[in-house]
Amino acid sequence: MNEAIILIGSNINPQENIRDCLIHLTDSLTVLAQSRIWKTESFGSEGPNFLNLAIKANTTLDEKQLKISVLQKIEDQLKRIRLSNKNAPRTIDLDTIVFNNKIVDNDLWIKGFIAIPVAELMPSLCYPGSTKNLKVIAEELKSSEQTELFIPPEGFFQH
Repeated sequence: MNEAIILIGSNINPQENIRDCLIHLTDSLTVLAQSRIWKTESFGSEGPNFLNLAIKANTTLDEKQLKISVLQKIEDQLKRIRLSNKNAPRTIDLDTIVFNNKIVDNDLWIKGFIAIPVAELMPSLCYPGSTKNLKVIAEELKSSEQTELFIPPEGFFQH
């Protein structure tokens, strides 16, 4: 069994798309834990704010199979359109951040929209060659970036 930390983000109808994404993910993976949802400024392009969260999930798939068979499939189902600007607004964005305790996306250490939700699931993960853990890094990023906790409306996670 493999364990993945997956980042979920959306800034086009984000409440609806994240809710639908979570439904699809629970159909495809064994979701073990979920971070809270964080509202962050759009990164790399003009656009509405993002909602971001992370999940920890078990899967029998390897990292590449997970990306192709599950994550990209869900992005397609939720009408993700890929443009030349990879930071353009989108219905859903799914990225594997950690796979079997191996860091897949090194932006984890420098971007609050990744670090803050992932730190809720892996707070003691340490920056390579340092004793500084992700919880500390996320707190530092939280104070330097426009990030706020998003409180979902009642019934948000029901389906």
